[in-house]
Amino acid sequence: MRAYLGVRGTGLLAGAILLAAAAPLLAQAAAESSHPVTFTVTSVGGDGKTAVAKGDVQLRVRNQATPIEGWATDENLFLAILIDDNIATGAASHWNDLRAFIMEQPATTHIAVGFLRNNGTTLAQDFTTNHELAANALRPPMGLRSPASPYLGTIDMLRRWPKTGPRRSIMLISSGFDYFRGSGTGPIFPDVDPLVRRAQDQNTQLWTIYFPSASKRGRSFNYAWTGINNLSRVADETGGDVYSLGTGTPVSLQPHFQDIAQNLRSQYLLTFKTALERRARRPRVAVTSEQPDAEFYYPAAVSIPAAQ
Repeated sequence: MRAYLGVRGTGLLAGAILLAAAAPLLAQAAAESSHPVTFTVTSVGGDGKTAVAKGDVQLRVRNQATPIEGWATDENLFLAILIDDNIATGAASHWNDLRAFIMEQPATTHIAVGFLRNNGTTLAQDFTTNHELAANALRPPMGLRSPASPYLGTIDMLRRWPKTGPRRSIMLISSGFDYFRGSGTGPIFPDVDPLVRRAQDQNTQLWTIYFPSASKRGRSFNYAWTGINNLSRVADETGGDVYSLGTGTPVSLQPHFQDIAQNLRSQYLLTFKTALERRARRPRVAVTSEQPDAEFYYPAAVSIPAAQ
């Protein structure tokens, strides 16, 4: 008996063959369009000791509920401590507390120490898990009155950041005032948002600590508050926090160091998946929980590359 498919049967067979041939390509396209995005979330609510479960967290991307693919801890942290050489030399009186902070970090924390001047970062100690080396790299700030920007200096550090794990943080001690391109009345300095975008691209939180400038002009009320507001923007937009006690010289920085240490111990890596588009995107995100007292720090937006 001769088999005869006819026109309809032949079409069905051809379609099946085409689908079978295209299946690997379709699977590959789906995999390429499902791009994982990971950013750091800091739990600052509750007692700081109770772990936060994945099921207790909700994520919104572009104000749309988005499934959370991953929620994990990572012991490895890369922390850069950057000190503005334009702040008053009296900041060094707080360095014993800063050394104690460094020595108390977990053994898996890689610490670098750098000083900001001439719109760049001069490393006194590259990333190391030898915390004694990092602590010994501290020196008094120079108390300069040079036309330099702490934001350009921090961008320089991010450009030079080595290939590391996903958890990255910067502690920036500065007056926050931009003596290079800033003004005493401008709300946001021109290099603040470029710093924010680069930090978001590299999943780096900034923990900013205000200390008065070495210059008399920089210690004026308007200049000081402008600096603090810019430090606050950098911290808020990258998922960190700003620390200041007004515009005067702080009596102690120890409470700030202790709070930062607690925050660094309460971090999670959140991963979600998204389709890649023709252009790179920077969607706003929000992380919430229905658990009582739950509160999170996270970047205001995340970086999603363009499809290749």
